[in-house]
Amino acid sequence: MTNLSTGLFALIAIGVFILANAVRILREYERGCIFRLGRLIGAKGPGLILLIPLVDKMVKVTLRIVAMDVPPQDIITRDNVSVKVNAVVYFRVVDAAKAIVEVEDYLYATSMISQTTLRSVLGQQELDDLLANRDKINQQLQEIIDAQTEPWGIKVTAVEIKNVDLPEQMQRAIARQAEAERERRAKVIHADGEFQASGKLNAAAKVISETPIGIQLRYLQTLSEIASEKNSTTLFPIPIDLFKPFLELAGDYRSKIKNSEAKD
Repeated sequence: MTNLSTGLFALIAIGVFILANAVRILREYERGCIFRLGRLIGAKGPGLILLIPLVDKMVKVTLRIVAMDVPPQDIITRDNVSVKVNAVVYFRVVDAAKAIVEVEDYLYATSMISQTTLRSVLGQQELDDLLANRDKINQQLQEIIDAQTEPWGIKVTAVEIKNVDLPEQMQRAIARQAEAERERRAKVIHADGEFQASGKLNAAAKVISETPIGIQLRYLQTLSEIASEKNSTTLFPIPIDLFKPFLELAGDYRSKIKNSEAKD
């Protein structure tokens, strides 16, 4: 009876072992590459997977998008500026069998190809392009990395440059350049405003010249504007036309004196 119980227990243990090694359950985002005696027979899943114990071996692969951080890379741009750039690569496995068979470690391989491509592409760019045309550079990086990882069954969906660390001297130079550019724009805007104002003043002078009383009205308006301010000193502009009769009399007097001196 004891031997029978021992044998039954052994059979149950063997059955549990076989069942544990024969049944696999894969999630919706997982696929299982099954090797039968070392030979790939395909990728299965999700759901319940039955394996032959001691014959089949399964390697699980996730199909979710992986966000991989590319470590900072020391790069010398085409205009000989040393910068440190890091990025992030978004990719996912589209063919589980290729990701396991064609490359030893697809995560490590994708990381290495991303780093080398980042150094190669950014080394061909000038600093201004690197700072201003990130979208174009990101698209170029994505296309190159995706073309190299496609044989591994990996699809690169996006590449984004995160940070561009500039040397302190270059930061100061860029700040001086930006300040000079702002000053140039301010001078251009000021000159354009003076040009437009001169045109308006010219038109206003033509209108006032047609109606002499207009300058008196303008004079009175200026006085009212000055009086509205709380000033300790008030300046009264005097039109030059008020002195015109006196200037004419002085001119006539001088001409008479010259005529009399000429007769003598």
